[in-house]
Amino acid sequence: MDVQRALRWVRAKSAEHGRDPARIGIIGFSAGGHLTSMAATLFDEKPPGMTADEIDQVSARPDVAVPVYPVISMVGDKAHQGSRKNLLGPEHTEEQARQVSTDLRVTADTPPVFLFQTDQDTVVPAENAVAFYLACRRHGVPSEMHIYEPGPHGVGLSLGDPVLGTWPGHLRDWLRNRGFLRPAPRAAVRGKVTVNGAPVSWGFIVFRPRDSSAPVATARVMKGSFKLDAASGPVIGDNHITVSFSAADIAGAKSADGTLTVTKPAPDFQGDWVLPIADGGGEIQIDVKNP
Repeated sequence: MDVQRALRWVRAKSAEHGRDPARIGIIGFSAGGHLTSMAATLFDEKPPGMTADEIDQVSARPDVAVPVYPVISMVGDKAHQGSRKNLLGPEHTEEQARQVSTDLRVTADTPPVFLFQTDQDTVVPAENAVAFYLACRRHGVPSEMHIYEPGPHGVGLSLGDPVLGTWPGHLRDWLRNRGFLRPAPRAAVRGKVTVNGAPVSWGFIVFRPRDSSAPVATARVMKGSFKLDAASGPVIGDNHITVSFSAADIAGAKSADGTLTVTKPAPDFQGDWVLPIADGGGEIQIDVKNP
């Protein structure tokens, strides 16, 4: 009830506080991860005892949800018995436990989900996060999960750890490329990538907009061709271009990992490798000369 009220209040007051009512997310850790997963799956439920003012008529559905090493299930082998007892009390039924096992409550209306978990967590085993991720897959919910091998339960942001501390960056990338940090219109594009006039065998082309918070678009290039639809295409406006391709496409080229990457520094967004993307997108031809 508290988290639903908070989500409704933020959305109801968004105009007053200069916030976007379509970009409200929730993040929670451990038991808070379970609460986050409840907010993402039970947002239409109105428990007895709720108030009924105008704020309670606003949607409580978060636009993204980030359960971090979350408690998910209250039934079966992966159930977290301490959370089950603390949440439901010592006297509860199996049906009540199923009602708050959020992997069983995912629907197609569940918002996009990002999950972080560690393999070494023995307090809330990874089976919980995995079950929620698989439920999202079954229902077509956009989702991303990162499971790191090291790390006990409760590692938090781990910003001082050179390995675990990378996960918030993955979260930022996910939020950015979903348009959550900075919504921006995007365009469908298709085109060719050649090296000295010959199609590259395989590679990637990356479109980075001026605004570092706006989505970055990446297309796989196969036999010189690439294609992105309007949902995943580059942001309309100037984009800095980076092209990577097989070193085998250049006779005698040397590369430690078999890939050559070509770009030109353009901090002021000036130069050959800045490409304006028009509304409606279109055809793009990139020819790399003598890399």
